[in-house]
Amino acid sequence: MLDGHAMSAPEHNGKLYIETVGCQMNMLDSELVVAELRKQGFSLTSDVKDADTILFNTCSVRDHAEHKIYSQLGRLKFSKRARPNQVIGVMGCMAQKDQELIFNRAPHVDLVVGTGQLKEIPRLIDEARSERGRRMAVSLDRKEGSRAEVASSFESYDPARDPTMRPTPFQAFVRIMIGCDKFCTYCVVPMTRGPEQSRPPREIAHEVKLLAQQGVKEVTLLGQTVNSYKVTQDGKLFRLSDLLELIHDTAGILRLKFVTNYPRDMTDDLLQAVRDLPKVAQYLHVPAQSGCDEILKRMKRGYTVGEYREMHARIREKLPTAAVSSDFIVGMCGETDESYQKSLDLIRECRFKNSFIFKYSPRPGTKAIDLWDDDVPEEIKRRRNNEMLDLQNHISEEDNANLIGSTFEVLVEGISKSARKAQAAEALDDSFVPQNSEAEPAAGPTQLVGRTRCDRIVVFDGNPRLAGNLAEIAIHDCSATTLMGSIVTHESEHRSYSLPVVS
Repeated sequence: MLDGHAMSAPEHNGKLYIETVGCQMNMLDSELVVAELRKQGFSLTSDVKDADTILFNTCSVRDHAEHKIYSQLGRLKFSKRARPNQVIGVMGCMAQKDQELIFNRAPHVDLVVGTGQLKEIPRLIDEARSERGRRMAVSLDRKEGSRAEVASSFESYDPARDPTMRPTPFQAFVRIMIGCDKFCTYCVVPMTRGPEQSRPPREIAHEVKLLAQQGVKEVTLLGQTVNSYKVTQDGKLFRLSDLLELIHDTAGILRLKFVTNYPRDMTDDLLQAVRDLPKVAQYLHVPAQSGCDEILKRMKRGYTVGEYREMHARIREKLPTAAVSSDFIVGMCGETDESYQKSLDLIRECRFKNSFIFKYSPRPGTKAIDLWDDDVPEEIKRRRNNEMLDLQNHISEEDNANLIGSTFEVLVEGISKSARKAQAAEALDDSFVPQNSEAEPAAGPTQLVGRTRCDRIVVFDGNPRLAGNLAEIAIHDCSATTLMGSIVTHESEHRSYSLPVVS
């Protein structure tokens, strides 16, 4: 029996398995939920077969993400035969969208919890285990009440934090706003995350300060359209530029990032803040989605290709060395070969650092699925996706090659994934037990990974204790996704905690 909140529930082993699919916002949600459950005595396990409590944090942006979760749920159909007190829960965007459908498709699920009710999860787990009844907690549909009523049903959940759920011990996400009011025709986010709401600056500044005291060096501010941030506090209007200035001098913080940006809200004051505040990364993720005006109009993106080009030109004028990345959707309803070629032209013109490319996937609850047929065949979507990815990789490789011979300040994140795999394989070959995650990292040189101020990935050999510190790295080789280099100088501190594995 666990201590605290779980004492009213039947016996269970206290092991929690959580699987997260989707964006950084979902990663943060999982961190917050795990932190609350740890207070009740739960411990994490990486083996779903060992857990009496199983949670899936879900995404609804693409059909593939939902299929993955339903497949995982299907594998657990009979797991309660061996674990009668097991609780299985679905949380996040798919839970908010599908609601009762999840129970219908997977009757063995106990909990369905939307994005605005995550704080209820510890109580709902106890109730489901004690009473063996289904529990569902979701926010209002945007058609079920006024904007204020719907907004109040989506609560920003930012309680205790769990460092073990972060990308590394030195990096953390901070939510500065929730929801979205853009209503792009292909996107379910306005329904699954609710109306746009910005958090008060003082709350954000306090959270950043606490993270810094925990050893966090890099903070990434999150919002569905993060540069739409706007809130009045004590009679002063705060935009994202003002918020960056407010938290910039937080002791211990070395770098500030923010994602994802909306093109129409890329204002000059924000570009000036990125230029003038040394800790702010010179990296802007600004999805274009298409290079064709007709498709952008069908997507209801709210800007033309010409306006996107104008925004991109202002970025290049004010931040000539900044890196810009983008998103593109191929195979949107009505996308012709000519429309698709215009997207390729925009990529060639803007030369993005990288682009996240997705095939259009009809999503229930969106305007696109109601208005138009999904008329681009799957094989054409696949071909366009691969061609666009090849073009972007070609551009990325060329631009990275131009950086050979340069030196960059890199925030060291940890041992690279490939180096960690090699260590694990060597340990198995030598019949050694792999290094425990709680142990001190080895002192010898190994391949490390970090990112430049422009968010470019860099690998280099160095002492693992450099994790969480800044190092000057001279670049001598590259691939389309990675710069390779060697240490010139570094600023280090002694670390007593373990080194993360970085993908």
